[in-house]
Amino acid sequence: MLDERLLATPAVAIEVSREVTVQMAELSKKTMEQAIQILFNYDEAVEETIRENENRIDKYEDKLNAYLVRISKHSLASKDNRTVSKMLHCIGNFERIGDHAVNIMESAHELHEKGLHFSGDAANELRILCDAMMKAMSMAYSSFEKDDLMIAHQVEPLEEVVDTLNIELKNRHIKRLQEASCTVELGYVYQDLLTNIERVSDHCSNIAGAMIEIDEHENIHKYLHNIKKDDMDFQESYHKYLNHYYLELGQPEAKEA
Repeated sequence: MLDERLLATPAVAIEVSREVTVQMAELSKKTMEQAIQILFNYDEAVEETIRENENRIDKYEDKLNAYLVRISKHSLASKDNRTVSKMLHCIGNFERIGDHAVNIMESAHELHEKGLHFSGDAANELRILCDAMMKAMSMAYSSFEKDDLMIAHQVEPLEEVVDTLNIELKNRHIKRLQEASCTVELGYVYQDLLTNIERVSDHCSNIAGAMIEIDEHENIHKYLHNIKKDDMDFQESYHKYLNHYYLELGQPEAKEA
């Protein structure tokens, strides 16, 4: 689809690039869903599919980056320039999420190969954290695909919740280690999973942040600092998500972050 002849008409080349970038995003999301699937229900065939998908995602990134850089050399209308900028910012995050899907898949493979199993509590906690992360991913990707800033603004409160849940799960994990209800070997895998899930959430924040920064002309670091400190809508959304997932964890109410 990235035909060089289209470069003579930048607006058409940009529209085609958006279609291809959405394809890449959908493949990245699907690959993460598959990684979470085999974490709880290992399947060798799905593992191979994840590896193949990650290679395809890498090719998408290489081709799209090169094509978009060539488009950028043309004189573009302001709207088209913003569209290209958003794609260039988001493509790298879609690719990194594909990498983290492989990391999670490798943890699933290690668990299967060594015959390791998480306790019921640990597995349930991981599912809840994965649910929150996948919700943040769904919103971030939707904000890009629909070019919707309202959705983009909802990502950061949930990303903060994923960070808060991550801290809670690490504390629970340490307690299980101290009580010898979790082995050190299993603990390493668990920590790797928590790290990868948190980083996926960070990339979701990056995607939504790029949308906001480019379209609203915000310095994203200043914007994030301000909303976390003073924005009532942010606080309301944060506590709504936090209460939901804390209740899932069996906590009576959310703690202040």
